[in-house]
Formats: sequence, structure tokens, C-alpha cells
Amino acid sequence: MNWIEFFVAQLEAEAPLSRRVLERTPQGKPDWKPHEKSMPLGYLSQLVAVMPDWIAMTVHRDELDLRPPAGQGYKPPVTDTLEKLLAAHEDTVAKAKAALLGTTDAHLATPWKLLVGGRVVMEKARYLVVAETFLHLAHHRGQLTVYLRLNGASVPSVYGPSADEGAF
Repeated sequence: MNWIEFFVAQLEAEAPLSRRVLERTPQGKPDWKPHEKSMPLGYLSQLVAVMPDWIAMTVHRDELDLRPPAGQGYKPPVTDTLEKLLAAHEDTVAKAKAALLGTTDAHLATPWKLLVGGRVVMEKARYLVVAETFLHLAHHRGQLTVYLRLNGASVPSVYGPSADEGAF
């Protein structure tokens, strides 16, 4: 198995898990957060929905500046309704899969940079960035399940049973 096959399989396994969590996102509470230092619910759910796009950006771009000196950085799609949130997720999953299927393992071994305000904060091989994206996604999806619980929404099974659902 090569990197591309591995990452496509990972994407196909993780995307439905994220969708199940996103489907339960409470609506009408985009600014809700469990603590003043926490992300708002709307931002967190959007982040989980669009993180697969990070894979496409890692494949197609040589770098990404989160706060480019000239202004105008990455703009995520509008996800102010459940329908838009789920559509954004489906779209970014499709983009990530297409990007992976359209690249090579040799390309994934080339360097990629993350910048903030023109300053390099990370430089790694693309395959490492893609692998870490899956870990980052699992982390934020886990956060979102806690937000679901604190808002009285049922928590779906993700990697195993939840208190609201038995086995898959």
C-alpha cells in the first residue's frame, strides 16, 4: 500500500464519523462556548466540516499563510445552517479525495510550509502534514462531541459506543 491508498482509505473511514457528529450540531447557538477561552460552537463545527480541505491545500499548494501580510487569507464557506454545514463537509471531502487521487507519493514527500504573517511556523513533508490533519480532525471532532453533550444533543458512536448509542 502506498501513501495515497492509505490516506484515501483513512479519509473514507473518517468522513462518515465526522458527518455523524456534524449532523447533531445544535442550531441557533453559533456563539455558544463552554468557557471564555473555548472556540464558539459555530466556528468549531465549521472547522470539523472543512478540515478535509486542508488535505487538498497541502497537495495543491506549496504553502499556506494563515494571516498573509497583504490581508485576504483562506475564507471557509458559509456554514450558518445545518444543510450548509453538511454540504461544506461533503464538498471538502470530495476535494480532498480528488487531490489525493490526483497526486503521487513522490509529491507527498516534498516539503510544505505553514506561515503566519509571512513567517514560517512549520515546514514538513506533505505526507506528514496530511497524516497530522487526520489527528487534528479527530481532536476537534472529539471537542465537538463534548459541545454536543453540554448542549443536550445526543452523541453518536464514533470509534466505539457512546452513552447515547450502543454499538454501531
